[in-house]
Amino acid sequence: MVVGPRAVGKTTTLTRRASSVVRLDRAAEAAAFQADPDVALRAFEEPVLLDEWQLVPEVFAAVKRSIDRGDGANRFYLSGSVCADWHSGVYPGTGRVQRVSLFPLSVRELEGRVGGRAFLDRLAAGELIPSPKVAPDLRDYIDLALRGGFPTAALDTSGRSRRSWLESYIENLVTHDVELTPGGGSGRRIGPERVRRYFESCALNTAGVVDHRQIYETASVSKQTGEAYDDLLDRLMVIDQVPAWSSNRFSRLVKQSKRYVVDPSLVGAVLNLDSDGVLADGNLLGRIIDTFVVAQLRPELAISESRPRLYHLRTKEGRQEIDLVVELGGGRLLGFEIKAGATPTRSDSKHLAWLRDQVGDRFVAGVVFHTGPMVFQLEEKIIAAPIASLWS
Repeated sequence: MVVGPRAVGKTTTLTRRASSVVRLDRAAEAAAFQADPDVALRAFEEPVLLDEWQLVPEVFAAVKRSIDRGDGANRFYLSGSVCADWHSGVYPGTGRVQRVSLFPLSVRELEGRVGGRAFLDRLAAGELIPSPKVAPDLRDYIDLALRGGFPTAALDTSGRSRRSWLESYIENLVTHDVELTPGGGSGRRIGPERVRRYFESCALNTAGVVDHRQIYETASVSKQTGEAYDDLLDRLMVIDQVPAWSSNRFSRLVKQSKRYVVDPSLVGAVLNLDSDGVLADGNLLGRIIDTFVVAQLRPELAISESRPRLYHLRTKEGRQEIDLVVELGGGRLLGFEIKAGATPTRSDSKHLAWLRDQVGDRFVAGVVFHTGPMVFQLEEKIIAAPIASLWS
């Protein structure tokens, strides 16, 4: 089961692997599966791609029955742009389905640098991180962020055409996709402008630990409506939640998740921002850069041999705050701070040093990501590194 936001390349990727493709968002192809999914499924040469399977949920039970007959693995690909609750009794996938998340492309992927070890694995192994041969500057990073990782926008269009594609993406998201989401099309109709306003509020607060009530108030919606919109955007996988890190050693850690728009290009599009607009707003500048770095790390998490998990850390007093904490096997930790500046100092690493001193040998390495050109040592086990080190 391959899941991810719409237009990240799920169908394109799986079509290259499948012998048969069924598009269940097309009424003519869906009709037979609605009438008798078992018979319909047997008519296709395997492996079969069942695209947008959640629109005809009966097909999942047919796949389950076929799997249970023991005819072998890797016979079906399920893809969808809505995160259906397949763990429930309605979609009994446990032990039968392997879930793979597909995200917008990282810069490393866009530049074709897909060989070699993942950055997180290199860091976990204690390898030296060299300075990039060519390092972008701050405006370059903003341009990369606003280009984003959706394949069509990032690879096939430029300038005004890319902006038009992203604006259309958001328009379809708030007018069409929410109606196809389980729970999104039932009951009274959801107004597109209200969903857009709520998504704008999320974009303004991307990369932030924000009380939900603040977002509801900014979007002028009730708590009940806001919770419904949260659920919709989560299911459409355009909002990502990074959970708070916890440990028995620490008693006063914030438990709220950190909320990210899944790709920074959507922040620029929904807020009508270009590079000059981002540079003119210090608050949004930091949020865009933070969101961009997390977008580069998500694929790293998926391919890393150390199977890392991503968190953030913040104490309740706000005295210590670390943008990202990566937990490796055995409770080992990496810590990341993300700065828009080009010349980080030891002051920028003080919270990483605090974590290092608190957890001792469990602290493997810390990195202060910045927009300058060089890698250099800040403190014991803590370096400053250009953001471009993630793909160089």
